[in-house]
Amino acid sequence: MTPKIAKVALPLPLYKTFDYLIGNHVPIVGGRVRVPFGKQCKIGIVTALTDQSDLPLEQLKPINDVLDNTPLWPTSLYNLLNWASRYYQYPFGNVLTTAMPVSLRKGKAAFRTQNRLWKLTDIGKIQPLSSLTSAPKQARILTLLRNSAMTHTKLLENNITATVINKVEKKGWIEVAQNAHYKPWSTHYKVIEDKPTLNNEQAMAVATINANPNFSCYLIEGVTASGKTEVYLNLLEPVLAKGKQALILVPEIGLTPQTIERFKRRFNVPVEVLHSGQNETERLNTWLAARDCEVAIIIGTRSALFSPCTNLGIIIVDEEHDVSYKQKDSFRYHSRDLAVMRGHKENVPVVLGSATPSFESIHNVEIGKYHHLILSTRAGNVLNAKHGILDIRGLHLESGLSAPLISEIRRHLITGNQVMLFLNRRGYSPALMCHKCGWLASCKHCDANYTLHQQPQKLRCHHCGIQCSIPHQCDHCGSTQLIRVGVGTEQLETHLASIFPEYKTVRIDRDNTRKKGVLEEYLHAIHNKEYQILIGTQMLAKGHHFPDVTLVALVDTDSALFSNDFRAPERLAQLFIQVAGRAGRANKPGMVLLQTHHPEHFLLQSLIHNGYNSFSRKALRERQQASLPPFSYFCLIRAESHKSELVEQFLQQARTVLEIGALDDNSCTVMGPTPAPLHRRAAHYRWQLIVQTPSRRILQQKLSIALHSIRQLPLSKKVHWSLDIEPQDMN
Repeated sequence: MTPKIAKVALPLPLYKTFDYLIGNHVPIVGGRVRVPFGKQCKIGIVTALTDQSDLPLEQLKPINDVLDNTPLWPTSLYNLLNWASRYYQYPFGNVLTTAMPVSLRKGKAAFRTQNRLWKLTDIGKIQPLSSLTSAPKQARILTLLRNSAMTHTKLLENNITATVINKVEKKGWIEVAQNAHYKPWSTHYKVIEDKPTLNNEQAMAVATINANPNFSCYLIEGVTASGKTEVYLNLLEPVLAKGKQALILVPEIGLTPQTIERFKRRFNVPVEVLHSGQNETERLNTWLAARDCEVAIIIGTRSALFSPCTNLGIIIVDEEHDVSYKQKDSFRYHSRDLAVMRGHKENVPVVLGSATPSFESIHNVEIGKYHHLILSTRAGNVLNAKHGILDIRGLHLESGLSAPLISEIRRHLITGNQVMLFLNRRGYSPALMCHKCGWLASCKHCDANYTLHQQPQKLRCHHCGIQCSIPHQCDHCGSTQLIRVGVGTEQLETHLASIFPEYKTVRIDRDNTRKKGVLEEYLHAIHNKEYQILIGTQMLAKGHHFPDVTLVALVDTDSALFSNDFRAPERLAQLFIQVAGRAGRANKPGMVLLQTHHPEHFLLQSLIHNGYNSFSRKALRERQQASLPPFSYFCLIRAESHKSELVEQFLQQARTVLEIGALDDNSCTVMGPTPAPLHRRAAHYRWQLIVQTPSRRILQQKLSIALHSIRQLPLSKKVHWSLDIEPQDMN
């Protein structure tokens, strides 16, 4: 019996599905439909087909259009998204929308543009070419297709633009016959590059993982330049040989060009990339190629996890510790954790790699959840870089640089090498101050100072994005003695160019790499030694291989040493090791220098003398004593409004709801409400509430019970609030 009703998940902040009547075309579960919703039409996903509804049939509206005849996701991935919706307490409709390309959200057809096979319609066959003398390109399409059907790509190769093709299609002269037949890449797979010989630790890691093609999670803890990528390449060989696909996650768009090039050089299979820098068409085509098994290796950032690979063989998460794997707004998922869950559901191995593993992953190793594989030596003949601390107490600093550091930079440049300076602060100066009265140029919408930028000359707030002209006098006392306080990457670049005019300087940060292709051009130029002095933020610290960089300097270590975030020491240690890993990656000896006013600080001393492994284990014991993650589990409830008292009152009511029943078994601790560290941002007052439990199961139980009541609170409609399960950022 044909079902009469489709349950549809819509992209709305509502935790329910909506019932619609099925027309002549029965939709598919996991496929899209266009449905009426109020005065609008929305595109949703069918989650079930049934004959039952809580509403009378005469009150249900019919589906307007069925957009797919096959599910968008494989069953295992669809089930993962359903699980993620429940775990992260986020509406299923919004989760599904997040997991598809923008083009599909807009209702575009779910097949690749390049694979369309065009043919003439009956009207097109009888269309006289003589009537198209003023439209020669349209006439050419009809001429080409009269011989045989032709793919979209072939038409483009014949100097026919997509715009012309669309015009002819709208006239009803051509139509899509079918998707072009695609020859499976697995029939001609082979390794096309000579492989370097693995050392014992690399070979052991490859053998251990390849011995079990089923699900297990492996943590590869390898020092920088230990050859983790070479291990990944070797792991892919048996996977690709079986015709299976590989999904590789990287934390930054900037890492994808060099990573994809490594894999293309090794294998003669289709390798595609997925990241936010692509346009809608590029993302859709890659996404669909993964679904149709037309691509063997998918490399991408966080959202690439949702690629609908139909024949997945392995998942690799590189730099698994990186905080960018955590989505910070909307659907606040952690792609590393979901990657492990996806591997479990699809029964494929998951490999996590890092020189500085997250404390969560180290803990999972210690309790036996993950297998631990160690790469303790640099690959080949690469020597470990020497570490040193520059005590800058009492030293004169120019644009943040001390005389000993400048001398060391000059020594390395003279020998024909490159140097890299790391400063995690964009702009020219982080503050503009009145020398007479101490007034600071502050954002009118945030509890933060403006950052001074030279290109263009503006004051800019890095929290809300607002910018304004640089004032000529103090707003408080009228003095014109305005001074720049602190150092940013722009100032560092200007100063180094003046000290070393004979060497070329390049700055890499968010400000000057926004345009598509710019970062790739810079990286290519660096490898060609067109630049000798490299200045950058975290973008330059992650995973890049610069064989001629022999000196790496951290210009300002002190700003990260003191923080109210319990994760700050872990983040700083990871950053230090990652930045230090850029030095001496070829056969040249490398050096890493840290400028600090606190050379005796325990964290710096521990990292310098004992390394990350020792530091992380000691810090984990301290976390355990304090019952902090990963030995407990947090949920952060954030709320904001134009009225501070409204937010505080709402969170106080939410706390009351959460504490019902929790006081009896002491399994749930609720802390707050308290103002967020950045109390006011974009003219909104921000407060937060922390829920802490000893296990994920208890956390989910408490939230499942309490959230329904919290959503019914009258104030929940008057403030903007969100839930962050296992937050990585407490700000």
